[in-house]
Amino acid sequence: MFGLDGIGWTAMWSPVTLASFVLAAGLYLYVTGPGRARFAGAAPVSPVKKAWFLGGLVFLYGAFGSPIDVLGHMMFTFHMLGMSFAYIIAAPMLLAGTPEWLLRPIGRLPGMRRFKFLLHPIVTLLLFNMAFSVYHVPAVHDYVMTNFALHTAYYVLLMITALLMWFPIICPVSAFDKLEGFKKMGYIFANSVLLMPACALIIFSNTPMYGTYTDPGLWAIAMGYCVPQGAAALLDMFSGPHTLAWMEPLEDQKLGGVLMKLIQETVYGSILIFVFRQWYRKENPRRDDGGDSLDPSPAYFERLRAASEAEPAK
Repeated sequence: MFGLDGIGWTAMWSPVTLASFVLAAGLYLYVTGPGRARFAGAAPVSPVKKAWFLGGLVFLYGAFGSPIDVLGHMMFTFHMLGMSFAYIIAAPMLLAGTPEWLLRPIGRLPGMRRFKFLLHPIVTLLLFNMAFSVYHVPAVHDYVMTNFALHTAYYVLLMITALLMWFPIICPVSAFDKLEGFKKMGYIFANSVLLMPACALIIFSNTPMYGTYTDPGLWAIAMGYCVPQGAAALLDMFSGPHTLAWMEPLEDQKLGGVLMKLIQETVYGSILIFVFRQWYRKENPRRDDGGDSLDPSPAYFERLRAASEAEPAK
């Protein structure tokens, strides 16, 4: 596959990572199924909500456990595809599939109130876009990619900030669901704008920016962390990333930047249209549809369900 036969199936498909995600999926299905009796006020979780969460895990595995992860160490295009899978697609799906009652115990933990500021839209807006942009500064990217512990920690940081960034849009907790209508649309638009400089720098650069995709030594170190052969054996087998890539580094870099921006704009644009339509329906209720708004945040559906249950008591 892509000339990687010598690397092996284990490195390409990462059974340990796969087992971890299968375990996470099983735990989620148990907690939202038979195990929900352990949570106060736990309501049944719909199949659609479960599908969102499980779909998010599939995209996460695609980013960090499938051949995309290994290929992302050889071609920048696959690196950006993995980034898109994890932070632009999987993160909102995980939030959409998380029931509010599952997050309530976390909010009651000692000291959690002091971190409440991290959920402010301006903070969440800046954290992810800054973390993502800084990571793609060439010197930072090459250093992180060639230091395994730092690489792992930074990817965890990106995942946390991505979840925080999506929180005001796909908000599972009704108490924090503050953005509505134009505010939510403005927040989505601002996210798109803030990520543009990093993508533009990558797309319009006249030279390859990242040593881990051009320098055999740096490439072997970065690649050696995700395959069993190690850096020295990789150089004996392939001599460098150019052996495996099917396009020039600059073309690969430009394609990666374009791909990231296209996926981001597609996802953001789809949600923006959805939010606008539901805001319009809310502001212009129609008698035939009851005037209900289908706000994309799960917290809205929790409020809608509570209102419908209280209806007979009136």
